Amino acid sequence: MELELRHLRVLCAIADAGSVGRAASDLGYSQPAMSTQLRRIEQHFGHPLFERNTSGVELTRYGTEVLAQARDVLARAAAIGRRPAADGTRTRRPLRLAATNSPVLAGMLIRLRSRLPELALTVSSVYPSSEIVELLEHGEVDAAIAADYPGRELRHSAAVTHRGIVTEPCFVALPAGHRLRHCPEVTLADLADDAWFLTPDDGAGWPGVFYAACRAAGFTPAAVHEFLGDQQQLQNMIAEGIGVSVVQATLRPIPDVLVKPLAGTPLWCRYVLAWRREGVADEVAETLFSCAAAAYRALIAQSPHFRTWASRTWSVTRP
Repeated sequence: MELELRHLRVLCAIADAGSVGRAASDLGYSQPAMSTQLRRIEQHFGHPLFERNTSGVELTRYGTEVLAQARDVLARAAAIGRRPAADGTRTRRPLRLAATNSPVLAGMLIRLRSRLPELALTVSSVYPSSEIVELLEHGEVDAAIAADYPGRELRHSAAVTHRGIVTEPCFVALPAGHRLRHCPEVTLADLADDAWFLTPDDGAGWPGVFYAACRAAGFTPAAVHEFLGDQQQLQNMIAEGIGVSVVQATLRPIPDVLVKPLAGTPLWCRYVLAWRREGVADEVAETLFSCAAAAYRALIAQSPHFRTWASRTWSVTRP
């Protein structure tokens, strides 16, 4: 087999996803096809690149070395043809990035700056994912982090493409003195009489999926505060007992706030990287994705409540 850039992208996708199955889903392949591709790549190198375990795969020491070189080759390939400006300085074409309320943005940007230091960026905060799609369709942004929900996947024209970064469960934030503070997990029905903080309509399915889950649990929320703002301010209000809130699973709680999983994981949210096919080179898109995936893994490492939940259910619920 002659090694090609697409093989390197496969290795990066598997390493970023931590699973052959998840990588296959991200790249639009079947799992058997991805497994066959990985076997051929490992045969080419003559050594195993990944160790298989019950929760997915992990890089071997040799695989770590190969992956670092693969990422370097992909970054260099993305830079082919970029010409310096007439004054001898490197041309910095801004890549316009939009992002919804996503926890991966900061870590993604830090890694992107390290991996592609020549790439200039402009970042815009855009809450509704539906608006993000419109901006991409009209060529007003080049790439974006958006959100959707199982069964309500992001819709767009062929001019735009997307890859799922992660599908994570929604957790709930409670005041530290809440009556359910000692429960390892809570049900939505347990919170039927609580007031809720909810972010507004995002044009992608929220808060419709929340209300649907409440109906399935047999209740309608007693009171709802619509809130879209600073996370610190939200947590301060939760700590004061004003209400509870659905939150991202990797949220780091402040003192007097508890973050707990919802029993049965009735709510899921998927973060996706979307980009204009003509506006972003394949290698740049690959780097954007790998930086976002790495940023999310770092968030997991800082979230003991999420790791506890994931150790019990993640590999079973989301293979």
